[in-house]
Amino acid sequence: MQSFEAPRARKGSTAHELHGLSWTDEYAWLREKANPELLAHLEAENEFTRRAMQSTESLRSTLYEEILGRIQETDLTVPIKEGPYLYYTRTEKGRQYPLYCRKADEPDAAEAIYLDSNTLAEGHDYFRLGVIEPSPDHRLLAYSTDIEGDEDYTISVKDLATGELQSDRIERTYDSLAWAADNQSFYYSVLDEARRPYRIFHHLLGKAASEDTLVFEESDERFRVELFKTRSKRFFILEVASSTTTEIWLSEDGEFRLFRPRQQDIEYSLTHQGDYFYIRINDQGRNFRLLRTPVNQWQESAWEEVLPHRQDVYLENATAFANYLVVTERSGGLRRFRFQRNGESTWKSIEFPEAAYAVGLSGNAEYEANSLRYQYQSPVTPPSVFDYNLETGIAELKKQLEVPGGFDASLYCVERMVALSHDKTAVPIVLFYRKGLNRDLPHPTLLYGYGAYGSNSDAGFSGSRLSLVDRGVVYAIAQVRGGAEMGQPWHDAGRMQNKRNSFLDFVACAETLIAEGWTERSKLIIEGGSAGGLLVGAAVTMRPELFGGVLAHVPFVDVVHTMLDATLPLTVGEYEEWGNPADPEAFEYIRSYSPYENVRQAEYPPMLVTAGLNDPRVSYWEPSKWVARLRENNLAQSEILLKINMGAGHFGASGRYDRIREVAFEFAWLLKTWRLI
Repeated sequence: MQSFEAPRARKGSTAHELHGLSWTDEYAWLREKANPELLAHLEAENEFTRRAMQSTESLRSTLYEEILGRIQETDLTVPIKEGPYLYYTRTEKGRQYPLYCRKADEPDAAEAIYLDSNTLAEGHDYFRLGVIEPSPDHRLLAYSTDIEGDEDYTISVKDLATGELQSDRIERTYDSLAWAADNQSFYYSVLDEARRPYRIFHHLLGKAASEDTLVFEESDERFRVELFKTRSKRFFILEVASSTTTEIWLSEDGEFRLFRPRQQDIEYSLTHQGDYFYIRINDQGRNFRLLRTPVNQWQESAWEEVLPHRQDVYLENATAFANYLVVTERSGGLRRFRFQRNGESTWKSIEFPEAAYAVGLSGNAEYEANSLRYQYQSPVTPPSVFDYNLETGIAELKKQLEVPGGFDASLYCVERMVALSHDKTAVPIVLFYRKGLNRDLPHPTLLYGYGAYGSNSDAGFSGSRLSLVDRGVVYAIAQVRGGAEMGQPWHDAGRMQNKRNSFLDFVACAETLIAEGWTERSKLIIEGGSAGGLLVGAAVTMRPELFGGVLAHVPFVDVVHTMLDATLPLTVGEYEEWGNPADPEAFEYIRSYSPYENVRQAEYPPMLVTAGLNDPRVSYWEPSKWVARLRENNLAQSEILLKINMGAGHFGASGRYDRIREVAFEFAWLLKTWRLI
């Protein structure tokens, strides 16, 4: 037992009434960010957490050194050819942020550091770069910075020949920017009061932002706007998109024309190659099909099918090179690439051998290239950059992340299993553990999940995770419905009025791990962040007796009050993920699972909950209110800790060393909860 008590948030009841229902939110005052009492309360929460974790100081130092010891502190990325230059980033020992470098694509060319983010970050507790875009002639650089963690970016322009900043400075922008071919102007997007990118402007260098030309404005608050160039550099694509619906405008000469008007629940994207646009669209099935049409014939009567819709294959993306078309697909929960040479009908595949992995295209800047660059990794394979020759079919390893300290992949196991959910749906689980584990005994297990927005929880590499696995921990990933691991229908089955499937899938994964002897209740800790924080929050309020601990990062746990406040960032745009509470049926369904609404008197397990004071995605008050209500209703003696980063947002600390300290803190809490210290 601790000799000090957890902070008790005072109650300040706010009454609500909707659809004939009345309820009280006794901790609504925690939303008052400017209230000195609020800031004092958050500081008290941090002090309580600091004191509760004081006994782990030595362990945290050990973990920090372990994790740092697996990082090549001075390193560089594989250069990306773009025009006459090779672009890459470097890190240097002792410096928090990378250096952005380039050199001419010729032998013995000298390096030029064109942006030092360490210098830009000086004097700021938080620093993040948004866009980093050289002009077409590579003489100028447009870049944007966020120094609060609120994802509100400011654009600056630098002369790369002289190193001098230009007078151009544009505030309150989104991380979307595209240069015009004249090298004297660019397009960018700006945010509305709810931090939605809703306008596109054209900026002429040297002019004040107030003189910029408005190109496009979207009034429907469900939709966000973004502008980018095709890989061929011939067209600008202005994409207007909600969670379920897309509309694209195209420009070749500065005048934007509508390609296909928006139609509710129809999503599409465009890729340009030579005389054709390739169209990825879900008009005949949720897993999308691929068509093409001549660049001067946009009417649907001119469209011809390239790949049909398939029930068991999800078409994620299409990428055009001058001579090849590459598609990214998912089948059986795993990603692959297929490609086709222009003029040929045969498709060839790039397959990967491991049972679970993560792979994605990376750094393919050159439209004329005949090679495909991708990054591959798995729990036992460090991130590895390959150049795949599309002509010969040979993959060349360009660089594998070095893991100092003698990492040996042969000491570890990765396997896949399934859990049967409440409706007999098979839910994939990926397991990562050290060989030699005694399967006759239950082991400390960390079960991770996300399950929203169609985002996938693929099995990647983590050097820091080895500090847990090497201590006998089993790491598990639950690929629950709400992601798109098994195709877009997998996402549909875990959103809107199907959202409870995500939580029940996660509970089924936990029960399966226990039933098959991997772990036991007291040794099973669950982890999730943001929408994954909703996942673990809903699971623990449904089944508090099932878990031995909860690690919730910036958890989205006050779903009712957030979705009722249309002034908050993301709210209106997410009606198509969670539902609009103005609809009585959607309101009642959200109330049925929202963790904050469903806290009841029960014996809750230990918890570590994190928040960011400047977080625009999940406001700090959501985890703060949830923790307050959990403590009030907790019948157990377990500690429920809240840790608030007072100078950052959704993604935590921005510097790499600061981030390692955060991870070491969380790992120390895990090991303490498992009684492994």
